[in-house]
Amino acid sequence: MKTMKSKIAIALMAAGLSFAASAADITVAYDADPVSLDPHEQLSGGTLQLSHMVFDPLVRWTQDLQFEPRLASSWERIDDKTVRFKLREGVKFHSGNDFTADDVIWTVERLQSSPDFKGIFTPIAEVQKVDDYTVDFITDGPYPLVLQTMTYVFPMDADFYSGKTDAGADKSQIQKSGSTFASTNVSGTGPFVVSSREQGVKVEFDRFGDYWDKESPGNVDKLTLVPIKEDATRVAALLSGDVDMIAPVSPNDHKRVEKAKGIDLVTLPGTRIITFQLNQNVSEPLRDPRVRQAIAYAVNNEGIAQKIMKGFATTAGQQSPAGYVGHNPDLKPRYDLKKAKSLMKEAGYGDGFTITMIAPNNRYVNDEKIAQAVAAMLSKIDIKVDLQTMPKAQYWPEFDKCEAGMQMIGWHSDTEDSANFTEFLTMTRNADTGKGQYNCGHYSNSEVDKLVEAANVETDPTKRAEMLKAVETTLYNEAAFVPLHWQNLAWAAKSNVDIQPIVNAMNFPYFGELVVSEK
Repeated sequence: MKTMKSKIAIALMAAGLSFAASAADITVAYDADPVSLDPHEQLSGGTLQLSHMVFDPLVRWTQDLQFEPRLASSWERIDDKTVRFKLREGVKFHSGNDFTADDVIWTVERLQSSPDFKGIFTPIAEVQKVDDYTVDFITDGPYPLVLQTMTYVFPMDADFYSGKTDAGADKSQIQKSGSTFASTNVSGTGPFVVSSREQGVKVEFDRFGDYWDKESPGNVDKLTLVPIKEDATRVAALLSGDVDMIAPVSPNDHKRVEKAKGIDLVTLPGTRIITFQLNQNVSEPLRDPRVRQAIAYAVNNEGIAQKIMKGFATTAGQQSPAGYVGHNPDLKPRYDLKKAKSLMKEAGYGDGFTITMIAPNNRYVNDEKIAQAVAAMLSKIDIKVDLQTMPKAQYWPEFDKCEAGMQMIGWHSDTEDSANFTEFLTMTRNADTGKGQYNCGHYSNSEVDKLVEAANVETDPTKRAEMLKAVETTLYNEAAFVPLHWQNLAWAAKSNVDIQPIVNAMNFPYFGELVVSEK
């Protein structure tokens, strides 16, 4: 059995890394490396992280979930279906080609053909070129989430990716887990150029000399990304000085990192909600809102966040985290065991009942322990839980059957918008439209459905926010589900690597702006 130190050494020697790093030359250890250099091959956190390093989006998120201009310098809504974007002039691709409106149009057309991304771009009916540095995004109806969608548009170099390879293959081809031109070659506008890549070993990046953002404070000239899968090994690599930054940091390692000299731990509230659905189709007591409320009152969210998650979670009383349109600050977690017992008695279930519960044991942070804790908490109001946990590969087929009384699910909104939660998790199930696709609680409220449908075509931000707040209030009052917490995110780095300004709730640090000081 290899020692921890030997595991680190093997990982780093395989990557060809020296153990020393200058102020502008750093090594970052992640739990996995990007599967491809093609930004449209896979919708994943690793792909989006790579995209922010070697490409640039039209618009990006800030730490407080606001929109920030990038390759689009400004925008304005022309009408309910049209948003006009002015593009930055003088931007160069890594190939030396100029960035223009043609690259934006080409990129969006490619996104609409990507199996992983096309769903996000379904509302985009057309992208029209106004001039070389102006484009109109036209939707197929009133659509309020155009800016959210633009955070997924990382313009590609149309000339570079067009035509045929020497072998006669289409350079623009998208293929899952395939060796295509785009999966192994890259020309973006981002702060870094990929200088070398060994899949599963390391990816090396050099600073792009012609990067357009001259105001960026970033001073990293060379960055090496090395995958270290095991949490403990990754932390050990940082504490020994073999790497300069790691992500993620397991909750079990937080104290160890915090106590280390010369190391900073940075955490942020995440936006993935962890919940239990209450299946009214298989458990008759759950059809009574008082019973559902009793369950919500019986679950000690704060205790789970502090004891099981070790503070690595933000306790939730609703779906929408702070910063989301629709977040209602008045909806707080409501642990009150006395109230829970009173509601059970009032509903005619003072003697309790039995319910089945399923949860994964390797999908969310401490998922199995959380499920066990919730089962124990419900026993205090005489609800006897038959709990079954299983690996995620087995869990999702079981979840889709919707046969358990309580089912755990975590959800991150692709649009960083609260309507997405409701559309998939609490709207009335509808096989034709796909609404309520993951609503295994079988909760159904026509007023909630109408409000979400109206919000999805309301382009006035203030009106839309009020609609979605009303949705959250109704879900809270009717205890449509049991909200637990939003998983937090954690990164760690040497103290001279200032990661606080570049990390965000989307979990893709903006390495182009990373500042490394002298030790």
